[in-house]
Amino acid sequence: MNAWSLLGNSQKLDGGAMFGNAPKAMWENWVTVDDLNRIDLACRALLVDGLNGKRVLFEAGVGAFFEPKLRERYGIQEAEHVLLAELGRAGFNHEDIDVVVLSHLHFDHAGGLLAPWAEGQPMRLLFPNAKFVVGAEHWRRAQAPHPRDRASFVPELNALLAASGRLELVDGDHTPSLGDAVRFHHSDGHTPGLLLAEIRGAAESVVFCADLIPGRAWVHLPITMGYDRNAELVIDEKRAFLADMLARGVTLFFTHDAETAAARLVQDDKGRYSTTDARAAWAAHPL
Repeated sequence: MNAWSLLGNSQKLDGGAMFGNAPKAMWENWVTVDDLNRIDLACRALLVDGLNGKRVLFEAGVGAFFEPKLRERYGIQEAEHVLLAELGRAGFNHEDIDVVVLSHLHFDHAGGLLAPWAEGQPMRLLFPNAKFVVGAEHWRRAQAPHPRDRASFVPELNALLAASGRLELVDGDHTPSLGDAVRFHHSDGHTPGLLLAEIRGAAESVVFCADLIPGRAWVHLPITMGYDRNAELVIDEKRAFLADMLARGVTLFFTHDAETAAARLVQDDKGRYSTTDARAAWAAHPL
């Protein structure tokens, strides 16, 4: 198997929202902050070729489906669909993808499934040959969101996925399309039914950390996001998840870290987690 880290459209979001109740005096040492208190965020996808005989994309980023007014509101920096260009540079296009695994359906993780915005045109689903893998519990949440996170979902996207005939819902740790090559860990602290996909390679295993651990700074157990539905549960889930990843030497892959795609986990003698061997990007990286 070979893996590529693919950047999607980037965002600038409020640093306080991204770091929850951590004081700015702490988190401004970890990230660059602009004069609007915003930090740079990636919306990074992971492409793995040869996974159970398939070409699999883990997430699709935010994409370019928003109209200009909403693009500005949510701090999306590029008007074009960056992920499609990144696929092209890796030698692929969206028609080549066999499976898209979605950790969850918030727009910054699934919006890239949609064609770029065009005035007067309805939303249109890309990836015509792919199955779309979503957690069953999260799919139920997406159909009837809580007011706290309703704005994070795209109802039109949910309808397009349901109508595609290619939606595959995950209840357990595996799904038919990917077999034993991918094990799913489940998380509820950020949103109910979040899927964390662990890819078991011959040379290296890697886990897509999604919004349980958006980037290196969030490996610190107390650090959560204001967007999390249950911050205490996130911390408890991270504690068990990171202990497991460290014990088995699994590489962490980050979707929102602006500088780092993947890193190894380490722990000091006081039990505090940090990362090492950070990689800014993967290009045909062997797994």
